[in-house]
Amino acid sequence: MAHDGQDMIMQTPVILPDLLQMTKAAIGPVEAILEIAREKLRSQVTESGRISGALIEENQTASHGLAWLATYVESLRQMQGWAERQQADGKFGETEQLIHQIAFGEYLWQIYGGIPMNQGEILRLQDIGLSQGDMRPMMDPAVMALTQGGNTQAARTRLVELMQEQSGATLYGASGLDDELEMIRDQFRRYALEKVEPFAHEWHLKDELIPTEIIDELAEMGVFGLTIPEEYGGFGLSKASMCVVSEELSRGYIGVGSLGTRSEIAAELIIAGGTEAQKQKWLPQLASAETLPTAVFTEPNTGSDLGALRTRAVKGADGDYTVTGNKTWITHASRTHVMTLLARTDPDTSDYKGLSMFLAEKTPGTDDAPFPTEGMTGGEIEVLGYRGMKEYELAFDGFKVSGENLLGSEEGKGFKQLMETFESARIQTAARAIGVAQSALDVGMQYAIDRKQFGKSLIDFPRVSGKLAMMAVEIMVARQLTYFSAREKDEGRRCDLEAGMAKLLGARVAWAAADNALQIHGGNGFALEYKISRILCDARILNIFEGAAEIQAQVIARRLLG
Repeated sequence: MAHDGQDMIMQTPVILPDLLQMTKAAIGPVEAILEIAREKLRSQVTESGRISGALIEENQTASHGLAWLATYVESLRQMQGWAERQQADGKFGETEQLIHQIAFGEYLWQIYGGIPMNQGEILRLQDIGLSQGDMRPMMDPAVMALTQGGNTQAARTRLVELMQEQSGATLYGASGLDDELEMIRDQFRRYALEKVEPFAHEWHLKDELIPTEIIDELAEMGVFGLTIPEEYGGFGLSKASMCVVSEELSRGYIGVGSLGTRSEIAAELIIAGGTEAQKQKWLPQLASAETLPTAVFTEPNTGSDLGALRTRAVKGADGDYTVTGNKTWITHASRTHVMTLLARTDPDTSDYKGLSMFLAEKTPGTDDAPFPTEGMTGGEIEVLGYRGMKEYELAFDGFKVSGENLLGSEEGKGFKQLMETFESARIQTAARAIGVAQSALDVGMQYAIDRKQFGKSLIDFPRVSGKLAMMAVEIMVARQLTYFSAREKDEGRRCDLEAGMAKLLGARVAWAAADNALQIHGGNGFALEYKISRILCDARILNIFEGAAEIQAQVIARRLLG
């Protein structure tokens, strides 16, 4: 029997027949599983006919597990859409087929056997209350064929062979974007290879600010005004273009890829909540990078609980405000010109209703005097990675903000205004995560080719090539989920759910890619001189900022259950 089994394994084709029909057929069963899980959990967290926040928290593992399950189901939907579009365009070649097949084979198995929310937390369907009987949809023939034959060692090995043949290619597998966006990608890939990637590790090791010449060059290339409407001095391009730019710059160095994030958030705030006068004044300055902004939201004892902010802004008789309080984890705080500052204007409130947003002007600092503006002081927070803009703690004591710089000229709208930026911020963070993951794949693959052990290259060992294959596959999955959320945003549809899923998955993929690329380096990966040590540190922040993974899962779960 064992011999017969070996013959069956040898005869199994690397790419399964009727692949697209099979993967399409597999989506219905996992959608059914998701719906069963949603109804099971909804019954557990409903009280008096309403979803209870307390019960969601009490059932937190199940709730967050539902978020991950839904993210996987949406990922498979988007991979199917991508594959069908590639086939229609004649671009569904062997590389794309293998990526698609491995993605389905792996994610279907994980749905059935356990989804890694992180390295130490595996979500199983029974944690959401499903019985073996409830899992019966997974016995569908298409699902069973894909789990048995989709993600095989032979498939992974062949994928990496193709990746080596495509050495020097910008991406492994067609992205699914149009020619204009791929031209933008090529432009920023060339820039990152020439001006960013060769110097990023030195900036990191010396903990230096990204040179101002880089900011000036990015400004000339339109990075800071990419999605700002043309009537306000921007390019008026899509969120999808922002994804491509963020991805390729972050592939060079996440610090450079993140420079545009601050302008993106500030512009979103002003476009959505500002007066026409504020738009006319600030948006052209942001688009040209004449004005560099920083986001000043988080406080030492609040973290993700923005509704509990205590920094006060008191209006004086002259109509201007005086700010008192402390902020922390403020990125690029020193050399910027304006702060999007969230503060409490109604002292009688203790939740989000009393918060207001300000465009608080400041004087850019220098190395000798990082915070020269009267009424504010600050100190640097030393960090593992994500160093190119530096992190700071800020203290405000009698800091003045002009009354005309109250966003929207109306108090109490700050939290709502900030919420309107979350979709774009999370889409952008997902794109940065893809860039970091791609960077890890770049250096991991090159090292595996160059490094010889036991008479051959590391890449010729199946577990090494298997790691590289899974990096390429999961990067494509995260990429398609991110592009989907960007398209939803561009179409004007609510996409907080999709953006949250893209960020949730993208951050995990980036960390896994960096961790595995370091493992391929062996002991050298632990040496500061190797780039992968920086990439690992940079990847780690992605699961924390713009909404920690746990907060992200909580938000997704509330939407799914509501």
